[in-house]
Amino acid sequence: QVALVESGGGLVQAGDSLRLSCVYSGRTFSSTGMGWFRQAPGKEREFVAGISWSGRTTYYADFVKGRFTISRDNAKNTVYLQMNSLKPEDTAVYYCATDQHSRFRSRVATITGEYDYWGQGTQVTVSS
Repeated sequence: QVALVESGGGLVQAGDSLRLSCVYSGRTFSSTGMGWFRQAPGKEREFVAGISWSGRTTYYADFVKGRFTISRDNAKNTVYLQMNSLKPEDTAVYYCATDQHSRFRSRVATITGEYDYWGQGTQVTVSS
């Protein structure tokens, strides 16, 4: 059984930084791709960033390129999302998720249906 626990969210001002963490409980983190999604009130859940099982490939949504960085530490079973230059429009609940088929893909998964397990989410609020 896989479990994901996100942390690191909070209330910050525009221009500030946050680092989200997602701890994975399970047997196969090192062979699992990971992704971050977000969902704002009244909006659909959207892809933010993803990292392949090997860590060699990352992919970002256009609206976070140059500001957010996804990384993983297999020794800690943890994936991170470093968020810099935060904007009010980044306000959302942020979720991490697993892609157990990452080893068989030629790209980082970006669609919610490609992800298997989800965390409970962590709230990020950016004030102007």
